[in-house]
Amino acid sequence: MSLIERLGLAFMHRIDPETAHGLAVRALQSGLTRKPGPVTSERLRCTLAGIDLPNPVGLAAGFDKNATVIAPLSQSGFGFIEVGAATPRPQPGNPKPRLFRLSEDRAAINRFGFNNDGMEAIGARLAGRPKDAVIGLNLGANKDSADRAGDFATVLRHCGAHLDFATVNVSSPNTEKLRDLQGKAALTALLNGVMEARAELSRPIPVFLKIAPDLETNELQDIAEVARDTGIDAIIATNTTLSREGLKSAHAGETGGLSGAPLFEKSTRVLAQLSQMTDGTIPLIGVGGIGSAEQAYAKICAGASAVQVYTALVYHGLALVGEIATGLDRLLARDGFANVADSVGSKRNDWL
Repeated sequence: MSLIERLGLAFMHRIDPETAHGLAVRALQSGLTRKPGPVTSERLRCTLAGIDLPNPVGLAAGFDKNATVIAPLSQSGFGFIEVGAATPRPQPGNPKPRLFRLSEDRAAINRFGFNNDGMEAIGARLAGRPKDAVIGLNLGANKDSADRAGDFATVLRHCGAHLDFATVNVSSPNTEKLRDLQGKAALTALLNGVMEARAELSRPIPVFLKIAPDLETNELQDIAEVARDTGIDAIIATNTTLSREGLKSAHAGETGGLSGAPLFEKSTRVLAQLSQMTDGTIPLIGVGGIGSAEQAYAKICAGASAVQVYTALVYHGLALVGEIATGLDRLLARDGFANVADSVGSKRNDWL
């Protein structure tokens, strides 16, 4: 990280976190950030659900909610980018304050509530996306919708032509009763509707499912079964947690989803369990608490074909992306892997 980046982060940490996030987005829009381009090598190049990636390090949904900085993000070292979540209609989300920085824990709590510009505006921006990047959209449901399950398919139909993948997000804790859609019957019906919408696209794209980390073993087994039965292409494990175990920050009691370093072990255990339950037949994307190349590598060795980062960028800046990718290359070389795919699940039992 350069001195300018260090100073910028220090300033950002002195102001309200949602304001700081807005400034970070504006800095990207203004071209004030470094653009190293995608980091890649023979070891890092891989395929995820049929999508060719320059490296397996992606950006999780939530940073670029409204698809306003896809171009600069695509030049920031990521192998793939997920924007959104997008809902059919625009919505303001929950009242502020709704984002809290837990610096002592290298974490964050948010209760945004799917604030976004809606699928019309987001779809128009996606139409102008860079064609040489891998871009996905996190699909969401309006808080006041009479048919939340149908909302996911609606957004996919509207935006699908401009995407490389889409993610069904039923795991945000900030929309009341949304996580109820993770139940077996409700999830099956929802995913079948989304897959029907995908079949209507002129170019069908992979569909991913993003799950919560706060699921019991039997619930994970149900999700694995539903994933196989509905034919989804990958599972993202995991979203934020409702747990507050071990936190030190004064903001620990805030309601919302916790992300960042405290989530690493919990989410990695869920990932390894899913890897075992699916026997490697469904690609997994590891998310939760990744702040270094070593942690990204641990997720991959636990069963992830790719990983995503977000909260760690708050503490380390965008330079972290390239550091993780190049560090991952070195770790793979150290352990004798010719390609990252060869290491997937190699240490899964360590997490079971």
